[in-house]
Amino acid sequence: MTIKRDDLTDAQVIALIAEHLNGMTLHSPPESIHALNLDGLKAPEITFWSAWEQDRLAGIGALKELDLGHGEIKSMRTAAAHLRKGVARQMLAHIIGEGVRRGYDRLSLETGSMDAFAPARSLYADFGFRTCEPFADYKEDPNSVFMTKLL
Repeated sequence: MTIKRDDLTDAQVIALIAEHLNGMTLHSPPESIHALNLDGLKAPEITFWSAWEQDRLAGIGALKELDLGHGEIKSMRTAAAHLRKGVARQMLAHIIGEGVRRGYDRLSLETGSMDAFAPARSLYADFGFRTCEPFADYKEDPNSVFMTKLL
């Protein structure tokens, strides 16, 4: 699998982002959806990566710089055909490595509190993320779990 910085123009990437956003609407009320759309992922403070197995998209992930010492993991998603192949683990390791390279003190994230998000919460916990209070502009929300990892 190859992970590369992505410009968000490939049709497979655009389709997976749409699938990601649609999936959020299935499990979260609108006011609790914090996933970024295509335009949001193009913001200058966001770095976006795609993971590929040959010419097939395996997954996506992004890192938002909150300040010089703090990054937020955004838009982690594995393509359905590549589930349970370790794509998310590799992408998360890549993003953590980038946070270390940038000199961040910590990485944080927001994910859902519902059962559908249990695998994501477990993955993050496996990498040393622990629950925390809301960060950045987030507010307490029973539909959200906030997690952070010191680097």
